[in-house]
Amino acid sequence: MTTARRPCIGVFDSGFGGLTVLKELVALAPDADYIYFGDTARLPYGSKSAETVAKYGIGAAHYLEQHGAQMLVIACNTATALALDQITQASSVPVVGVVEPGAARATAASQTRKVVVIGTEATVSSHAYAKALQARGIQATEKACPLFVPLVEEGWADHPVAEQVARIYLDQAFAGDFESADVLVLGCTHYPLLKPLLHRLAPGGVTIVDSADSTARVVSQLLRKGLPKPSAESERRGMPRLKFFVTDSVEKFRRLGAQFLGTPIEDVQHVELKE
Repeated sequence: MTTARRPCIGVFDSGFGGLTVLKELVALAPDADYIYFGDTARLPYGSKSAETVAKYGIGAAHYLEQHGAQMLVIACNTATALALDQITQASSVPVVGVVEPGAARATAASQTRKVVVIGTEATVSSHAYAKALQARGIQATEKACPLFVPLVEEGWADHPVAEQVARIYLDQAFAGDFESADVLVLGCTHYPLLKPLLHRLAPGGVTIVDSADSTARVVSQLLRKGLPKPSAESERRGMPRLKFFVTDSVEKFRRLGAQFLGTPIEDVQHVELKE
């Protein structure tokens, strides 16, 4: 991987969801190349201890650095919530997680200073978003939505079943003191695929903040400040090079991943990380 011509960014996730972050990165920061590591053999991270998640995350970070990454994006809410500090300490390049950018964007968007966060059980029980929002003077309620990930991976994002489930979750989240909440934070990288549905079902006037898009904006700003400028030759090339490493089935990753990335996935290699 040649890194002098164009900056190279490593993107890490437990599986497929981080591809929504990669999709936004390619749109907002197209003058970098990207390598994506999906730890598909060991997902989901949500049921694992913080110690285990940190160990897996550090392993992936080192792998991406060895392959030329000059910046790391932890495109996994669980890994960001449970292990961002440990991964950052173990890395020799800048590391960006998905929680702080999402919290910053939600803060800027909220008039009522009340925000609803939806995510996986692990992300919600870490209270990473609530803490990040409270530090900015925002009241947050967090709602775990465990059925959303399997529905998205089944390709049922616009199925009537997904609509019923989403209606129940949102009714419970926008209740009591949080009826006046005016921002909904998607605290899981699978959830952008549910955005059209959530827009339809959320109370009127609620802004949806997607941590994937928020993170890509932060990375794009950092790129403008810090990493090597692309050469004229790589400028002419236009589109980023995308390379993918996965710890489980390449075929499944190609098939499912295309739904998340919105384009076919070409260059995928299977890797085995030592425990």
